[in-house]
Amino acid sequence: TACLLFSLAASAQTSNNATTTTEREIQSLFKALQQSGCEFSRNGQWYNASQATEHLQRKYSYLQKKALVSTAEDFIARAASQSSVSSKPYLVRCPGQPELRSQQWFEAALAKTRAAQ
Repeated sequence: TACLLFSLAASAQTSNNATTTTEREIQSLFKALQQSGCEFSRNGQWYNASQATEHLQRKYSYLQKKALVSTAEDFIARAASQSSVSSKPYLVRCPGQPELRSQQWFEAALAKTRAAQ
């Protein structure tokens, strides 16, 4: 019985650590977008980084309530890559750089975050 309790506690701790890591990584993505100076296209309309961050935070909150985000990759795929209304991909354009799909931008930002840890 003690072994089972220890196993359950260890499992819960591992799950909790993964949740903390995921949350930290997603928050770092929001921060990277907020500080990027880039613009974000959603359904043909361009938004500044602050507006884009607010929109994605709302989507993330919704997905959290539905328990649909367990990794930063889940967040990128389910919230930050395309419109849930039109299914059109989101785009990002940054000063002096070519326009690209937001999925690519967020994947690169996540890689930078992980490399810095």
